[in-house]
Amino acid sequence: MNHAIRVHEYGGPEKLVWEEIPLPAPKPGEALVRHQAVGLNYIDVYFRTGLYKAPALPATIGMEASGIVEAVGEGVTAVAPGDRVAYATAPIGAYAEARTIKADRLVRLPDAIPFESAAAMMLQGMTACFLLTRTYAVRPGQTILVHAAAGGVGLIMVQWAKALGCTVIGSVSTEEKAELARAHGADHIVVGLETLPARVKEITAGAMLPVVYDSVGRDSFVPSLDCLAPYGMMVSYGNASGPVAIPDIGILAAKGSLYLTRPTLATYTAKREDLEACAKGLFEVVSKGAVQIRVNQSFALKDAAEAHRALEGRRTTGSTVLLP
Repeated sequence: MNHAIRVHEYGGPEKLVWEEIPLPAPKPGEALVRHQAVGLNYIDVYFRTGLYKAPALPATIGMEASGIVEAVGEGVTAVAPGDRVAYATAPIGAYAEARTIKADRLVRLPDAIPFESAAAMMLQGMTACFLLTRTYAVRPGQTILVHAAAGGVGLIMVQWAKALGCTVIGSVSTEEKAELARAHGADHIVVGLETLPARVKEITAGAMLPVVYDSVGRDSFVPSLDCLAPYGMMVSYGNASGPVAIPDIGILAAKGSLYLTRPTLATYTAKREDLEACAKGLFEVVSKGAVQIRVNQSFALKDAAEAHRALEGRRTTGSTVLLP
């Protein structure tokens, strides 16, 4: 027997329907995974509402999960039946008790990491990994800025950057979030964007920053550029406040011959060796305790609609998982 949450038409949480579906058999190159925990991410809301379009309807949404391999198709060598695995990758389909997925998108999960933690950290944690170690590889002694420092990716980045020897400035929107970011190791907190460049100038004694990591988007883009030192890098990896529009790239020249990039997890983990290296780095910092993954809410998978209501109503903190 196999059940899944499916979307037959785009809309509110009530459009998430729990129903029985056939148990798929793995095709060549695929593995059948019995999920133990499923990650809840805001991208799931986008696929539910139709902001991001599913390949076809009805669709099973969800990008991230952990579980046990039940069977593999012809030619699979990356994993074997009985392996504990996790993933955070397209195509959607994680909101299910079991699913098939390309085996080369799975990574083996160390025994020391619980399924719930794995389902909560793969997408956010691997994003933090490639941002800090590849997009702009931070070095000990550097001062960096992390926007949305109390968010899912932000909290991981703050902890990870501290473990790498950085001084971290965290940008947040409220005093409550400031306390959360500070509790996770942020050295300096800036609430709001109005005073951000001035505060960065004060903190760095005028040197400014080599890099800014920004998931906020439109509202924070120009203030972030004003925080960078000459040749600094603006890493824009999200758009919570809306998409960034640059009418004239000359702004990068005017503000110090700056670099701008818009990276994605899909690109940085497209090759199997890059996916494995990213996951390995994440598992290491979590296993050592340098990065704490806090699963503060859990819902039954069949109650995904209630989980979405809590997420959209800002009634969640840290990470949330759905349990089949």
